[in-house]
Amino acid sequence: MELAVRSGRAAEDLIEDAVSGYFEELQDLLGDLDHRYDEIKDGKVKPLDGEAFFEDLRRREDDHFRKNSSK
Repeated sequence: MELAVRSGRAAEDLIEDAVSGYFEELQDLLGDLDHRYDEIKDGKVKPLDGEAFFEDLRRREDDHFRKNSSK
C-alpha cells in the first residue's frame, strides 16, 4: 500500500504489473528450458552429472581453503 501511495498509482495497477512481469519472466524461462532440452536431446549439449559436479566443486573449495590457510 505504501508503494502505491508513494508512486501515485493504484495498488491494483501495481499488482497487475508485478504479476504480468512475473509471468513474462516465467514464459522466458520456460522457453530457455525448452531450448536447452532440445539441445540435449539432439546431442548438441551434454548434461552434467550433478553429483560429480558438486563433488568436484567441494574438492576445489577444500583445496582453495587449504592453500589459503597455510599463508
